[in-house]
Amino acid sequence: MIINLISGPRNISTALMYSFAQRADTKVVDEPLYAYYLTQTGVKHPGGEEVIQSMPVDYKEVLENIRALNEQHQYVFVKNMAHHLIMDDLSFLKDWTNVFLIRDPKELIISFNKVIKNPTIRDIGLMKSFELFNGLGEHATVLDSNEVLKSPETVLDKLCRAIGIPMDNQMLSWQAGARAEDGVWAKYWYENVHQSTGFAKPHNRTDELPQHLQPLYDEAIIYYNKLYPKSIKYAAKV
Repeated sequence: MIINLISGPRNISTALMYSFAQRADTKVVDEPLYAYYLTQTGVKHPGGEEVIQSMPVDYKEVLENIRALNEQHQYVFVKNMAHHLIMDDLSFLKDWTNVFLIRDPKELIISFNKVIKNPTIRDIGLMKSFELFNGLGEHATVLDSNEVLKSPETVLDKLCRAIGIPMDNQMLSWQAGARAEDGVWAKYWYENVHQSTGFAKPHNRTDELPQHLQPLYDEAIIYYNKLYPKSIKYAAKV
């Protein structure tokens, strides 16, 4: 089984990758389409040239590599960014088990803007996630990062049942530090998760949304509000 996490940036996607990496039956893959995305769009990211040099830029080669891993491991967990999925032919997604990870766009935008200034709706992935979710005919699972953080054990158990795999309590914690699977971009983006040993408790942020990013939030919240009701809730009945 290929478990395909489709996330926006500045979410808990890396923590989820670390969580699944604790399973003995699972191989994790970190943003395998990143170089493809950078070469196709010309978007400038920290360490972009290093990213391009470190991995295949042909998405077909990426997909073949993932399929090969799937022959060697019971489960392959692929951490993808929604905005990296820009190829014309997305039919392969229907053969994968897709999990959409969303986050309150205010928190997402504030966090992303600290690394890359003045993000656009394309950069944060929510609109793309909504489009992909609709294209899959809603045969996918939605996770909200805040719901996961409220009760990781409960929500991960519900996630595992939703995608048809057994829950493994090893998923609830990990050793601090980097993983071998980390992309070369980890030094720019993964500082917090490298200091973690599990899912952090949710907390109220005091940062204010920059005024010039209010229009982006106003657009993004529309897509978030369409996806959030479909997400797994920690306190909801199974």
